[in-house]
Amino acid sequence: MALVRLDKWSRGLRNVIAAGTVLVVTLAFLPLREFLTPTEVALTLLLVVLFASTLFGSTSGLVASVAAIACFNFFFLPPFHTFNISGPENWIAFGTFVITALISGQLSGYARRQAEESEARKVEIERLYQELRGAFEQASEAEALRKSEKLKSALLDAVTHDLRTPLTSIKASVTTLIEDSREKLLDGESRQEFLDIIEEETDRLNEFIEGMVGIAKVEADAMGLRLRPASVEEIIGNAVERAKRAVSRRTVRVEIPPEITDVYADAASISEVVFTLIDNAAKYSKDGTTIAISAIPSADEVLLIVQDQGCGIDPAMRERVFDKFFRTKEQDIHRTGSGLGLGLAIAKGIVESQGGSIRIEDGDGAFVTKFVVRLPLSVDVGGNDRTTPSAKTAATPPS
Repeated sequence: MALVRLDKWSRGLRNVIAAGTVLVVTLAFLPLREFLTPTEVALTLLLVVLFASTLFGSTSGLVASVAAIACFNFFFLPPFHTFNISGPENWIAFGTFVITALISGQLSGYARRQAEESEARKVEIERLYQELRGAFEQASEAEALRKSEKLKSALLDAVTHDLRTPLTSIKASVTTLIEDSREKLLDGESRQEFLDIIEEETDRLNEFIEGMVGIAKVEADAMGLRLRPASVEEIIGNAVERAKRAVSRRTVRVEIPPEITDVYADAASISEVVFTLIDNAAKYSKDGTTIAISAIPSADEVLLIVQDQGCGIDPAMRERVFDKFFRTKEQDIHRTGSGLGLGLAIAKGIVESQGGSIRIEDGDGAFVTKFVVRLPLSVDVGGNDRTTPSAKTAATPPS
């Protein structure tokens, strides 16, 4: 009820303003009456009616037109100060005012309705856009969740297999040794064989766990690296020494020029990278083949190169092999010692965190696969030593 009253009051106020405007214009023109023709006054009042109708609607326009014809007739048509609308010119003027008020009011109302409808359409389009955007976001989230679940499922399958296989071997070997401790059926050589199996599979489990921890450290930038001048000979020598068991049935050829310059890096972690490349070369090449390790100096960097005569890596896959948990068909998860597919991802993270890079190329001559690690000779860190924020002491990253 209050809103109805307010609306009526508002309409009444608009009508008063329309009529008042006509009166103000009339009073302004009144002193100039003898200098103005009735046509000029009529046209001016007609403009007032037009504006009133446009601004306030048809009703206010009609009120303004009645006020205009009254003022025009009373003040500007002789005899002055009397109402006389008997002549045809008065009826024509009155009709003109009324028609102008109605037409302009209708046009104004139509324009306002169009503007309101346009605004309403704009609001509706914005609402629909937001709904569509929300739907896309929900779809993206659903797709991301689906992919995440798929990845977790694949990771769980991989981890389950790679953990269960060594655990099964360890369990079987330990059970056999426990039973033999009571029945004494195995000779010394057989017992040693079971102990060797336990040792190998335990090392394998340890590598898996360290791999998972290592990739987590790389992603969290928590390797705890100490960058300083490091000997290339020592880096490669330590990696080759550690890989002795893996390359025992292969020929290892190391070529390091005597004039090689120290690199600016964390020696322990880069040695770990070289070991990973040698270990991969041994896994995917046959017995009796050659693994070549070399270092090539240049003006501002040193290239560490590991080449093998294995099965090779398709050029289309050479970038992807550095992704987490990625394997080519040749690196089937069920192959013995295939791992989780984290070694190269960790190696890339280690090298790039020290300003270097790692890539795969075609091998030279008889070699098939060539891993190239680029390490800078110096890094502008404002001093001779730098420790990453996550640690104050050197740390050897996991394989």
